[in-house]
Formats: sequence, C-alpha cells, structure tokens
Amino acid sequence: MDDATPPPSLFGRAEELRRIEAFLKRSRRQGDSLFLYGEPGVGKTRLLDAAADLASAQGVRVIRATGVQYMGDVSYGVLAELLLPMASALTELDNVFRDALLAAFGMLTGPIPRRLVILNACLALLRRQAESGPLLLVVDDLPWADGPSAVALGFVARRLTGSRVGLITAARNDERDHFQRSGLPALQVRPIDLTASDELLRAAFPHLVPGVRYRLVTEARGNPLALLELPAALSPDQLSGVATLPDVLPLTRHVESAFAARIALLPSRTREALLVLAQDGTGDLRILQRVVGAEPALEHLAPAESAKLVKVDLASRQVEFRHPLVSLAVVECAEEAGLRRIHRLLADLFTDDPERRARHLAEAASGADESVANALEQAAHRKLRRGDAAGSLSALVRAAQFSTAADDRCRRLAQASYLAAHLTGDLGTATRLLAEIRTVGSRFGGSLHSAAAAAYVLVNGDGDVEAAHTLLVAAIENGDHGYDASRTDLVEALHTLLMMCWFAGREDYWPPLYAAIERLRPRPPELLLLMSRTLPDAARTSPGQRRRLAELIDRQQEWREPHELVRLHTSAIYLDLLDGCRARAWTLVESGRSGGAVRSALSALLHLGLDDFAAGRWEEAERLADEGLALAKSHGYTFVTWFFYLHKALLAAVRGDAEADRWADELTRVTTARKAHGAARTAHHPRALTAAGRGDWEAAYQHASRLSPAGRLAPYTSHALWVALDLVEAAVRTGRTAEAKAHTRAIREAELPDLSPRLALLTLAAEALAAPAEEALALFERAVSAPGAHHWPFDYARVQFLYGERLRRDGDVAEARSHLSTALAIFQRLGATPWANRAGAELRAAGRNHPLPIVGGRGSGSLTATEVEIAMLAAEGLTNKQIGERLYLSHRTVGTHLYRIFPKLGITSRAALRDALSQ
Repeated sequence: MDDATPPPSLFGRAEELRRIEAFLKRSRRQGDSLFLYGEPGVGKTRLLDAAADLASAQGVRVIRATGVQYMGDVSYGVLAELLLPMASALTELDNVFRDALLAAFGMLTGPIPRRLVILNACLALLRRQAESGPLLLVVDDLPWADGPSAVALGFVARRLTGSRVGLITAARNDERDHFQRSGLPALQVRPIDLTASDELLRAAFPHLVPGVRYRLVTEARGNPLALLELPAALSPDQLSGVATLPDVLPLTRHVESAFAARIALLPSRTREALLVLAQDGTGDLRILQRVVGAEPALEHLAPAESAKLVKVDLASRQVEFRHPLVSLAVVECAEEAGLRRIHRLLADLFTDDPERRARHLAEAASGADESVANALEQAAHRKLRRGDAAGSLSALVRAAQFSTAADDRCRRLAQASYLAAHLTGDLGTATRLLAEIRTVGSRFGGSLHSAAAAAYVLVNGDGDVEAAHTLLVAAIENGDHGYDASRTDLVEALHTLLMMCWFAGREDYWPPLYAAIERLRPRPPELLLLMSRTLPDAARTSPGQRRRLAELIDRQQEWREPHELVRLHTSAIYLDLLDGCRARAWTLVESGRSGGAVRSALSALLHLGLDDFAAGRWEEAERLADEGLALAKSHGYTFVTWFFYLHKALLAAVRGDAEADRWADELTRVTTARKAHGAARTAHHPRALTAAGRGDWEAAYQHASRLSPAGRLAPYTSHALWVALDLVEAAVRTGRTAEAKAHTRAIREAELPDLSPRLALLTLAAEALAAPAEEALALFERAVSAPGAHHWPFDYARVQFLYGERLRRDGDVAEARSHLSTALAIFQRLGATPWANRAGAELRAAGRNHPLPIVGGRGSGSLTATEVEIAMLAAEGLTNKQIGERLYLSHRTVGTHLYRIFPKLGITSRAALRDALSQ
C-alpha cells in the first residue's frame, strides 16, 4: 500500500535520487546493493519505481519482485520471480547448479539440495547474465518474503562486487535490523518537508482550497501515502471548503482495512488506550495516565508498541503513532458509544481549558445541546482573540449545529458567515451559511453579522458597492442594538460600512456612518473613530490623531485578532505609518499562506506592497502584488484584485513599462463594474506617473486633477495627497501657474507637513516649483535636507532632480550636477527608467556627458550609481550606519564602497568628498 497511485512527481526527493543515481552508476560498472528503509507510506516504492525507470533508460535490464505477494507461503517464491525470466540461461550452468535451482523452484522432482548449493547457483546465474549487460534486481518489501528467498538475496547482496549486477530493496523501519546486521549499504527514506507535501497535494488534488490543504499537510506529517489517501476520503464539499472538516479525518476503506487487522489483534484495554491518545491528539502520556492510571497506562501500551503501532518516550512523556494514519484508523475502528465515552472522560479532565473541553463535549454529545453550543461559542471567541480565525469559524459552525433554538442557531451562523467572508477567505462558506440562515429563520437575514457578510459576498459576486451600502445602512438603522458600543456585531457592521463608503467615493454615502458613530454609547471604540477620520479624509486628520495612531502601532504586539490589526494598518496608509506595521503584517501574510485568515492576508499584502513602493523595495512589491492577485482570484475575491492591479500599475508606471496602462485598465474595469468609484479613481495615480515619465504633462495634469482639482483637496479622497506633487509639476510645465500656486496654498492650509515627513517633503517640493526663483532654491534645500527624506527614495530623487534642474536653469551648473547625479543614481538603482533618462539628459545639459550615472574623478576610475549615492550621503556627514539604513545596506558594505571611492576621486578622507564631487 506504499504510495498507491502516486502523481508523476517525486515530491522533493532530490537527495534520495542523487544517492540512487550514484548507486546505479556503481552497479553498472562493478555491482552494488542498496537498502531503503523508512516508515510505511514515506515513498520507498516510488523511489524503487524511479530507480527502475532510470536504469531502464540507461540500457540496464531490470527485473522486479515483491515480497508481499508470497508472505512466507512459498519457499524461494521471490527468488523464482527474479530468476525465472533468465531460465533460458540455466543450460549454461553446470548440472549441479542447474538442478539445484530447478528443484528449489519446484520444477524438478527429488529432494531440495543443500541451501549453500542453491545460493551459489543463484550467484552464478546472475554473474553469467551480467556478462552480456548490466542487470538490476528490484525487490520491494523483502522482509515480508519467504525466508529462503530473503536469505538467498542477502547472500547475493554481499557478493555482487565485480559482477555488474545491482540489487535495490526496501523495507519498513522496524524490519531493517537484518539488513543492518548484514552490513548492506542503507538509505533512510524520511517524511517529506512541508513544501514538498504542499506540492504533492497541489499536483494530486488541484482544486483543494488552501485551508483544507493546510489541514491535510498538518495531519499527514510528511507521509506521502497519507497525503494521497486523506483527501480521497473527503466529500467534494469538504474538499472545496463549503463543508467543515471533521475533527478526525476519515480514511479510505483499503487503508482502514490495512490497519484494522493489526488493531483488532490488540487487547481491548490497549485499543482503549490508543483511542484516548487518538482523541486527545496531543500524544501526552500524562493525559492517558490521568484516564487509566499511571502503571496501567504503560501496561496497556506495551502490546501496541510491540506491534510497531506507537513509540513511547518516557523521558518526554510522549506517545507517537508510528504512522499518521494509525490514529485515524483507531478512531474508525471504534464503536460510536465508545468514542463518546472517551470524549466525556477527556472533557471532565479539561475543566481548566475551555477550548479543549468544548471540543470533547461536542464529540460526546449525541444531539442538540445548548450547553455544548454555548461552550463552543465561547471557545470560538477565545480562538479569535488569539488570532485563530479558521478555528473560530469552525467552532461557530459547530455551535450552530448544537443549538436548540432557531434564533440562537441563526445568530451563530451569522457570526460564522461574517468570519468566513471577512477573515478566512471562504466566500463559498459565507454564501452557504447565509442561505441556511434564510431557511432556518428569515428575520436573521437582516442581522448585523449577516448584513456585513452579505456585503462582502455582494461586492465580490454579482452585486455592487451601492447595494452593499444600502443593505448595511438598513440593518444598522433598523436594528435593535440601541447603539450599544459594546455590541460586537454593531461595531463590525460599522467597520464594513466604512469600507463600502471608501470604495464608493461618494460624499453622500458618509453621513449615515458618522451619524451612527456619534450615537454609540457610552463612546465609540477608539479604532473605529480613528479609522473613520484617517482613512477617508487624511488631509483633514489632525496631528493629534496621527500621534495617537502611532502610539497604537507601537503597542500592536499586544493585539491578536487579525481584523483589528488590518484596521490599524489600514488607518496608517495615508499617514505614512505603514513602516511600523510591517512585522505584524507579515504574520497575517503567513497566516493566509497556511490557510488561516486569508482575507486579512490580502489586506496585509496590500499594506506591505504600498510600503515597499514608497520605500523603494520594488522587487518585493512586485512579488507581493503577484501573490496577492493569485490569492484573491483563487478565493473568489474578484473585487479585491483591484488592490494588486494598483500595485502593478504603479510599478509599471515608474519603470516606464508599457503594461502600466493595461493594469490601470484592469483596475478601472473591476471597480467600475461594482460602482466602486472611489477605488476606481486611484487608477489616475499610475496614469499620471506614466504620462509624467514620458513628458506628456497635459495628460499628467488631467489625471492628477481627476483625483482632486487644482486648488482644492477633495474630501474623502485621501489618495489625492499622493499626486499633489504630480499635479503641481504638471501645472507648472503646462503654464498653469495660477493653478499650481492655488494647489500649494491648499496643501499648506491643510497643514499636510505636520502629518508625515513624506508629505512635508512633497509639500516643500511643490511649493518650490510654484515659487519665484529666490524662494524656490531655499524651499528645495529645506526639502532635500529634511530629516527622514531618504526613507522615500523615489520621492527624494524626484525632488533632487527638480532641485538640480532649477539650479542648472539658474546658471549654478556645478551645484546642479551634484543634485542631478544623486537623483540619477537613485533612479537607476530603483529601475525608474523614464526619470533616469530625464536626469541623464539634464546632466548632459549641465556639461557632464555620459550615458550612465558616473562621476569623473581625479583618480583612475569612475563611480558606479551606488557609489555616487553613498559618496553623496557621506559628503552630507552621514555615518556608515546611517547610510546603510537609508540604502538597505550593511555598514560594512558601505565601508567597502568608500574604500573604493576614495582612490577613484583621488582623495584620502571623507572631509574631501564634497569638494571632489562638486568638481
């Protein structure tokens, strides 16, 4: 049963294959043997198949046999299976050897010769056959073969040297002693790693949803047989995530029967002990001892240990099932009454662990039970508080199943549907649960949790933001919640309504939300209040609100619930605080990758990508955008794909990639189809950058002003802050001086510089563009000298470029070269080709004629782009550590660069850098 129906992949067996290839090379030249051993199902048979295929491809004759089919009933049965294909060569042996083999195989009457004669005859036949070409014998499950064959092949294996005959065999771990004593070369086949397990499942069951795949990978513990058999026993609804997986996964019949025979031979007390261990799931020997007593527990386990079903480690007090399918088979073989009795015993043990107690109470119950439903619901809330969204969803669904009243069942189903849509990424489950609510109790179809879940289903399905907004407003305004701020369902509905308002981008959508928030008693939750101010209208956020948000970000390690973290990070987007959110955002991404809070992971990928774009980590931003796009599509979040179309459009725009317009078109298509006009307007950002990169300033102006008209920061359009500099630059370059000045006044009056260093940098640059010459240079100098300006390299390089451009046109060519060289170095490092071309053209106009960002020195060489940037920062007085932090290099790497820079410039100290660079 090892590796039944494997897919066409050796699932990460690179090391084992290298060993087998080396063995085949040796055996072709001079004969060799190799013994594979490992736990059942880890892939031994598959490796034997691979060895046979490799040998056949190299012109080696391969003969195969298996010990299982004989099971000791036929003497020399396996040996006959291997040697009879060579029967025509028997005539080449002397009469004694020929008759010995024929008698051993039952083909000649008379007494069977002495064993040593048969063994030497076998060896002689194999050597004779190898004279005409190499030969490989492949034997699976040799220890299960008849004893005489096993002895004969062991004899042969030790005498193959010089014969060009290879022998490769396989057996289980517990059967390897004979081979180890014989000194045969051995290769242990271990369980595969998580990556290979995931790849195997993807290949064999491509339609598995991530959450189910993660559960199967966890249960199988690297055993390929388990990975292939466990999904085969699940229903289509369970495989697709529509139906919840049971606590104990079922087995296919042939696997169950394979273990059932061994389990049935055990004493009843042993089977009960195994059942306790299987149902507890921790392998903790102390749990078993609390159920049956300390000494009896070890006595009961002894037969199972002798049968190689479990391993007992007294030092760690752990019991491990030797094969992951054994524990499942133990449960499958047990009677229903016995299972419930064990679960009741375990529930009584865990009075101090409500979650484990609730699980065992549920397994022990035989029908609806409100006390069990309550225990499961409380367990679900605890799971969610520690970040286990998938576990919380599962517990709520089970709680609904045990509910005795229809209203309670619907309430729990509503909570579960919201978690499925908003956190775990199970839109199909959310849809199914909402349908069940309407069947059980129609009045709960308009409950707050149901409305919030339905909103996400609508915008990602055939509905739109307008319908979702109407649904939520009606549910909130007509609910019986009394605007109690402690009501979780009310707060969740308000957060969902906030997002729908933001997506819609319509001023008339916001008043119902703010009216509801103001009515909350005794006071609105702080995060809801902050998010409702910072996300939709960052331009009107107060510095105090930003400081408070920064304080919460500093304390976010205390937070566990995924949706709370997502809301905190979303509030930080337009205030440039995402850098402090990265560590926790990565935990959400990892949770999504393992099938946990998938919807939260999508938001985290958005946040990390936005921060990467601003901080110049464009390659990582590209990877995250691709991952987010694939994840959103695979889970049916067709609307959420706009997040990642925006990422890809922005990256393509700054790189001068022709795909920028296509990604922006995709963003527009997805959002306008759902009447999400606020989200749709963000496409003007990459379009403005694309136009600016190619020097089409009229198009750049039109796109930037579509986000917010010149002279006004449009309400509920925070994205307009990110194109403020684009709008002012495009206005100046198209002769719209009045519009440029009006917009800089609007920016200054909104006090944007007080909200973030990045906005301060952009504000100063915008003011410098619109200011008279004598004021402009001072503003530019303040911008490039501002603390933290280097943290946003693309923005910083744009300002350096604009500064250098103004200096050159004012006649200060030497100073212009310094700023233009810095800009060019950064643009080239980032891969911002259109801007690098513009900076290069300005440098040539300033008298420095070269195609690449280099600075001529008095030494023998020229500086590379990275060296220019490091030299500029060092000339400004920054330490190696500070330079490294800005450029994401180690301080040692910075020192190495400076060591090369000094002789190129003909200097010996940092103090001489500024003069050398200006020359």
